[in-house]
Amino acid sequence: MEMDFITDGLNVLKESNLLREFRIIEGAQGTHVEIDGKVYLSFCSNNYLGLANNPLIKQAVIDAINQYGWGAGASRLVSGSMTLHQELEKKIAEFKGTEAALLFSTGYMANIGAICALVSREDIVIGDKLNHASIIDGCRQSGAAFRIYPHKDLNQLESLLQRSSSYRRRLVITDSLFSMDGDIAPLQEIVDLVKKYDAILMVDDAHAIGIFGKNGRGMAEYFNLEGKIDIIMGSLSKAIGGIGGFIAGSKNLIEFLKNKARSFIYTTALPPAACAASIAGLTLIQEDKFLVNKLWENINHLRTRLSGFQNNITVESPVVSVIVGSSGDALDLSKKLYQKGVLIPAIRPPTVPPGTSRLRVSLMATHTKDDINRLIDTMKDTGFLTKKHKNEFNHAQTYVG
Repeated sequence: MEMDFITDGLNVLKESNLLREFRIIEGAQGTHVEIDGKVYLSFCSNNYLGLANNPLIKQAVIDAINQYGWGAGASRLVSGSMTLHQELEKKIAEFKGTEAALLFSTGYMANIGAICALVSREDIVIGDKLNHASIIDGCRQSGAAFRIYPHKDLNQLESLLQRSSSYRRRLVITDSLFSMDGDIAPLQEIVDLVKKYDAILMVDDAHAIGIFGKNGRGMAEYFNLEGKIDIIMGSLSKAIGGIGGFIAGSKNLIEFLKNKARSFIYTTALPPAACAASIAGLTLIQEDKFLVNKLWENINHLRTRLSGFQNNITVESPVVSVIVGSSGDALDLSKKLYQKGVLIPAIRPPTVPPGTSRLRVSLMATHTKDDINRLIDTMKDTGFLTKKHKNEFNHAQTYVG
């Protein structure tokens, strides 16, 4: 049969411990979720500030549906561009400190659309090895030459820039906060290199928005680089608690993408109520620092608790990478936690490199210290976390966003 390759492929995935299956959440997203009638403590959501089920945001969505209905009905360039799309784009530009912004239906579509519009066969794209899959896919689909430098290796980045002067256009792309490792890009140094070699810089700020910077505006604010990054991509589905992605930058950039980004042009616009949710989320972050501060309290508490163990797990952000090793071992640890009521699925290739399968722990502002203590105690009970001897213990440094 012509379709036997599908069955064969599924069998290979199963034998390699790489077959993925759904767990159905039977209620709202939060620190605790219900699966098959049982409540689990969740440490796997990108809902960093707990806004996905926030009462103010839910009310904003209800009000928007009553006024605007649900669907947009068409693409933005036909008849799907509505008042709340425009309002959200203005809100994003204000929040990110740029001249303008453009909404996409997802963050994936924002990266694909922007990269493919900006570069082609005469150009080169240079990216960090651990950039998000949507960046990698956009670079490959663009037709441009594509070069990867080892993770956060500035010497190799400079070497690639030095050797690429013959290309019409050079685009450097990096995540600001790497979504599977939870570490931070050296943005100041990257900005300096891009300027030195007259290249263009695009930063994927999806996992940093609402978390980093004095006002939660992301890594550009955190590093005092506002106005120095050519193209900023962001997501509305992480800390903002909604759905959608965006590109922020100059007015000319946004006008160019409106006319050139195929993933923007050829898709139905976001439902206006989804825009209302993001407007409300951004407003909450701007007007009240409580949730951001609470998230950093949780990050620091987790860092302190983990400092008592030999596993050397780095905590720089709400994303904490607990590397296990093989796919089978990661699945086994995830299963043990699940049996004890803690939900953290295993992350396996191709999402991460072979041999680095892990549990990706995600903190939320709405987690309590008791929740975090339960996580640590449960991981200790599985035998994964190993206590330090007293003479090995060092107090963890406290970070702030």
